[in-house]
Amino acid sequence: MRDSDIPAIRTLELFREMSDESFAELVRGAYVQNFPPNMELIVEGDPCDFLHIVVDGSVELFANWNERETAMTILREGATFILAAAIRDAPNLMSARTLERSRIIMVPAEDVRAVFQKDHDFARAIVQELAYCYRGVIKGVKGLKLRTSIERLANYLLKLQKKMGGGDKFELPIEKRRLASILGMTPENLSRAIKALRPYGLIIDGQNIEITKPDDLKKLAKPTPLIDDPRS
Repeated sequence: MRDSDIPAIRTLELFREMSDESFAELVRGAYVQNFPPNMELIVEGDPCDFLHIVVDGSVELFANWNERETAMTILREGATFILAAAIRDAPNLMSARTLERSRIIMVPAEDVRAVFQKDHDFARAIVQELAYCYRGVIKGVKGLKLRTSIERLANYLLKLQKKMGGGDKFELPIEKRRLASILGMTPENLSRAIKALRPYGLIIDGQNIEITKPDDLKKLAKPTPLIDDPRS
């Protein structure tokens, strides 16, 4: 890994507080690689050999069962995966592939475990990261179990609107079929949900989104920090 690549991960919360000696040991065997779109990075069920860090681009985590596939989440710059498997020396629970040309840093999982054992600041950061991910999973399950497909879509779009700057018009960053999978819907159900939200001011044309009645959409969605706030 080149020296110019180091700042991309040294400033991440996971590595920020660890000692310089531990960080040097951690990245000694790491390397950076550019991947084309649709490149499979890890396979569900395989041993976890590396902790992956997205420097540029985007990565989809997905899973398969009984000839079915579902998208779990989309990761972008600064995100890490598969931390829990790396720490536990366990098989990957998900597969991962690039959605666009992406630059990925790969840190040997064996080195992650070794430094975890002796650097207390790094260990604390890992616990915080895993706790954050656990709470994210719980929120996702609550959304799937407690909300209708229309409510899930409405809340997703409200969060996306805020992330994109809060304007009435913004762009959907992923394909609709992937959005449907992430929200636990079929593409047909997503199309019906989009139509159902038209009276609440939702206009979708291709990847372009416009929300003309944000208050009406919020009344329907009923967002709550206990499901929708990614920071808590």
